[in-house]
Amino acid sequence: MLVVIHPNPEAASKQAAKIVADQVRRKTNSVLGLSTGNTPLATYAELIRMHREEGLDFSAVTTFNLDEYFGVPRDHPQSFYRHIHENFLDHINAKPENTHIPDGFSSDFAKTCMEYETAIKRAGGIDLQLLGIGRTGHIGFNEPTSSLASRTRLKTLSDETIADNSKISGEIPTISITMGIGTILEARRILLLATGGKKADAVAKALEGPITSSVSASALQMHGDVTVMLDEDAAANLTHRDYYRRVIDQTAKHSPERLGLK
Repeated sequence: MLVVIHPNPEAASKQAAKIVADQVRRKTNSVLGLSTGNTPLATYAELIRMHREEGLDFSAVTTFNLDEYFGVPRDHPQSFYRHIHENFLDHINAKPENTHIPDGFSSDFAKTCMEYETAIKRAGGIDLQLLGIGRTGHIGFNEPTSSLASRTRLKTLSDETIADNSKISGEIPTISITMGIGTILEARRILLLATGGKKADAVAKALEGPITSSVSASALQMHGDVTVMLDEDAAANLTHRDYYRRVIDQTAKHSPERLGLK
């Protein structure tokens, strides 16, 4: 696990964008896992800039979103379908038929979840999965006590998640459809982005605490290729900050491509 600590959220977000851009340039038909929420917005803005100003080409890229609210149609202002389109997909040249978002308004959720898993497999699996982390240490909507082997499914939201997300978009549903932890861990590479002091406790538990279903992001410790982009505030509770910096110095010298530097 590479843990990169930046001085501010802007630097962390831009470095995350460089890693995504490097993945797309190296493999033009990459399969990307996308996250919604406030945290990745600056990363998406930088990728849009790269597309417009540097010719970053998404025409052969396939995308899969992590999650969606239950019972929300795609044109609803709170839907993640609308969120990812307004903040990213509508501004790049990804083909609509290659972008996938769980259908939160489906009448047969068992079938919808199964078909989503099948679509990921047919696409060849996710090459790079972008993640945020919730205050409870969750990734996607895999709230505390989620099975570490879980697949795409319906999930009841915690009180903390409802409170946090309601501050962003008003009253929200209390159930979601989300990729499971087992699904996420099958991505070839994972990029976790976290900024701000409110995430410091969750980050520390996820990266340095025990692997436990009480903190679903701790399952990332079992993955062989995870890069974590943090600002100083989100990294404040980490015990091994100095060691992480030494590792990154060596990685920048010997494997700069892992940080999107080459």
